[in-house]
Amino acid sequence: MPSYNKVLLMGNLTRDPQLKQTPNNMSVAEIGLACNRKFNSKDGEMREEVTYVDCEAWGRTAETMAKYLSKGKPVFVEGRLKLDQWQDKEGNNRSKLRVVIESFQFIDSRGGQSSTPPQAAATTAPPSDDVPF
Repeated sequence: MPSYNKVLLMGNLTRDPQLKQTPNNMSVAEIGLACNRKFNSKDGEMREEVTYVDCEAWGRTAETMAKYLSKGKPVFVEGRLKLDQWQDKEGNNRSKLRVVIESFQFIDSRGGQSSTPPQAAATTAPPSDDVPF
């Protein structure tokens, strides 16, 4: 059975990236992303809703994000959905969807243009130009 798992998100970081090391010395960064959606309600009033998404990045991508991004900064991420499942202390089954970031692009908050520090250019693969927005 064919399947496809791809996520494209643009939003602002809800907190500074939290960089950690695994026991195998692999870098992992946890990132919170807020994605805003503006729309007109049935009564014609402009409304806004925010979707908060937990993300994680690995390796050089995690290190670059932790070095150059901070709370409030806009970023474009490309990745895949991953379902984490575990049991809490009371023995209840828990689960959470998160995005595993495979690449990202810096977004200039002043004009929406992308910007990439010279050191990070080789570590991130920018998304193709045919992104629908």
